[in-house]
Amino acid sequence: MLAKLKARDFRLTPQRLAILSILSGSEEHPSVDEIYTEVRNKFPTTSIATVYKTIAMLKELNEVLELGFPDGSNRYDGNRPYPHPHAICMKCRKILDPEIASVDQLSEEMKKKTGYTISFHRLDFFGLCPECQHKS
Repeated sequence: MLAKLKARDFRLTPQRLAILSILSGSEEHPSVDEIYTEVRNKFPTTSIATVYKTIAMLKELNEVLELGFPDGSNRYDGNRPYPHPHAICMKCRKILDPEIASVDQLSEEMKKKTGYTISFHRLDFFGLCPECQHKS
């Protein structure tokens, strides 16, 4: 990831490195606001524009996966920045990345049945996580 950014002459400031660290080290799929809050704990003068610009560059380089939701919110996956299935809790909004081997088979089957060249897919399962089920 760093090599790609350097090759594009992207300035690697301490704030941007912190954003990269948050995204690549998180399994929580943080929002821009969550990233911004965490970065400001270390670098109080960081602007939210820095977070947006950094994420935009990472998306362009395919180093972060953006998950858009019907309410207009977005969450970001820098830990696994390639298409993969997500299990999303409709109550607490927790997102998990289960390893499901058959997703590649599904993509191939879709290609065969439609004739499409599949360049991207998104597979999300919505429900209630075990914690929210227990609370209900």
